[in-house]
Amino acid sequence: MGDTPDSHLARPAPEPIPDPGLEPHEPRPTDVDEKAEKRAERQVASLFGLSMVFAVLFCVCYFALKVGNHPTTWLGMGASNVALGVCFGLALLCIGIGAIQWARKLMGDQEIVEYRHTAASSEEDRVEAVSSLMKGVAESGIARRPLIRNSLLGATAMLGLPAIVLLRDLGPLPGNDLSTTVWKKGIRVVQDVDGAPIKPEDMVVGQLVNGEPALFFENDAEGEPLYEGVRLQQAKAKAAVIIVRMQPDDITPLPDRKNWGVEGILCYSKICTHVGCPISLWEQQTHHLLCPCHQSTFDLANNGKVVFGPAARPLPQLPITVDSEGYLIASEGFQEPVGPSFWERG
Repeated sequence: MGDTPDSHLARPAPEPIPDPGLEPHEPRPTDVDEKAEKRAERQVASLFGLSMVFAVLFCVCYFALKVGNHPTTWLGMGASNVALGVCFGLALLCIGIGAIQWARKLMGDQEIVEYRHTAASSEEDRVEAVSSLMKGVAESGIARRPLIRNSLLGATAMLGLPAIVLLRDLGPLPGNDLSTTVWKKGIRVVQDVDGAPIKPEDMVVGQLVNGEPALFFENDAEGEPLYEGVRLQQAKAKAAVIIVRMQPDDITPLPDRKNWGVEGILCYSKICTHVGCPISLWEQQTHHLLCPCHQSTFDLANNGKVVFGPAARPLPQLPITVDSEGYLIASEGFQEPVGPSFWERG
């Protein structure tokens, strides 16, 4: 006969699957054989030692193998890149393999059961966790295995050598280059596109002009450019300025800046004091200059004061006047560092 619709309700509940428990613990060779233990310890220390060797070889290859237009090659590839990659990779690999061998052969190997608990641990559980951590440190044997401990410390310390050597590729130290520009007394303010000098009558109220020092368009006595290549780009990046013209009555200069402008024409750095973005979003009516990156806003009629946004310093102002031919020139250099703020700036 077939089951009735409710016949399954009368069946007894199935028995739960019995707990199989833990398998009997099988000791490792290093747990029962002292010679095997010492051999494993030497293997681990040797791997850490090899890591130190490869770290040193990285530094040797860095200085020994040529790079540039005629690099030393290996199988058609740059030998320097190949050697540096292989040496640094093997240094890391040896530490990794050594740590794995240490855990597999020498650290504690007892099976444990951890029951689930609530998310918020009690104080007793926290004490037990710390106790378990200390027990794990003790089982690792790091305190009683000075050979492994010291070789591991040496291997990790040696990994710092490649990092220190690679700092050389960042170039020379900046010195005071972060705090100075090429602007100085007598340098003309010119348009950044064609290098045309600027007279006050060339500008109308409300106008903004992107400018730079005329130094970039001049040659030395032998006819060679004063700046070129990377040096030119670095100097231009720091020296970029904006020239704006406002009604003189709208300007409220600081007491020591009353003669920093010419007929309502003021000159400011083009580099935002937040993270160094170039600025030229000019609002004529409010005299505000807006940085497009993070919306820092500067009041150019009020000494470049920050009126909004994350910038922490006013926009640096370049004092200007006119030369004997009536062109705008710098009366002196910037009185404060240009560009983004960093740890040495207020």
